[in-house]
Amino acid sequence: MQTIQQEIDERTNLTSSNKLELLLFRLGDDANLDRNELFGINVFKIREIIPMPTITAMAGSHPHMMGVVDLRGQIIPVIDLPAVTGCTPKSGLNILLITEYARSTQAFAVESVEDIVRLDWRQVLSAEGNAAGGMVTSLARLDGDNSDRLAQVLDVETILRQVMPSSEPVVDPASIGPMVDIKPGTVILAADDSVIARTMIEQGLEAMGLPYLMCKTGKEAWDQLQAISAKAQDEGKTVHDRIALVLTDLEMPEMDGFTLTRNIKQDPRFSAIPVVIHSSLTGSTNEAHVKKVGADAYVAKFVAEDLADALRHALGAVH
Repeated sequence: MQTIQQEIDERTNLTSSNKLELLLFRLGDDANLDRNELFGINVFKIREIIPMPTITAMAGSHPHMMGVVDLRGQIIPVIDLPAVTGCTPKSGLNILLITEYARSTQAFAVESVEDIVRLDWRQVLSAEGNAAGGMVTSLARLDGDNSDRLAQVLDVETILRQVMPSSEPVVDPASIGPMVDIKPGTVILAADDSVIARTMIEQGLEAMGLPYLMCKTGKEAWDQLQAISAKAQDEGKTVHDRIALVLTDLEMPEMDGFTLTRNIKQDPRFSAIPVVIHSSLTGSTNEAHVKKVGADAYVAKFVAEDLADALRHALGAVH
């Protein structure tokens, strides 16, 4: 336990290009396949790993909510992750993963913690459309491109929305502020791998009157950007006549938001396009990384008003 905790503390400073650290854990036997599958979560989301403490049950809570734990004076909700995913732990719920997601802290109960692996985001493939319930955002090939050993990367946004609906962000058009005018013919190019996050982003952009093109991965956004640029050039225009701003998540299969931003800012065709990073990975370390790759703004998920303010500021800088 102590070794893994030390690795988390050390590796949260990871700045490798298009790489991530994945904490692997097990939840028990799958109800359908009778196998004990591996699951993963980005190390950047892990604040602490502790043995299972005493949990206080909360009256009237969701069936998958175990209760709350008092961790050094902070009351933290505890989610039964095996129950959420339909798994049955053989040895019980032994470990709590204390996580920081966006502006909130929560704990996930798991059966066991296995290892931390360093992967290239190209080893992480989108699972959208292939996972029942939409709780798995991607699949990580643990042993390289030809590996059949996979870890399921869970969609925290979807799980929290299911178990803690009161924490679901709300987009109130009245609080977004006035509509935003951008150059006619241009759009916001947005990228996020979470279905829930994309829905929230789309509602926010629509409330601001901003046309958009939505992508599911950083690689898809990068490919779209190059294709749009080529088409604009054929029409005697530039990419700036088509793209007003890029809005990107950080954690995405195939290409993360750090790499997407770096690619944009290092390419003379795109470097003047403002890039806003919108992520659940909060904290000073991540904000320092954002500045290092040249992003124009960083905003934590998900407060619609904060996102609107960041977009207005970034768009105003180019007009």
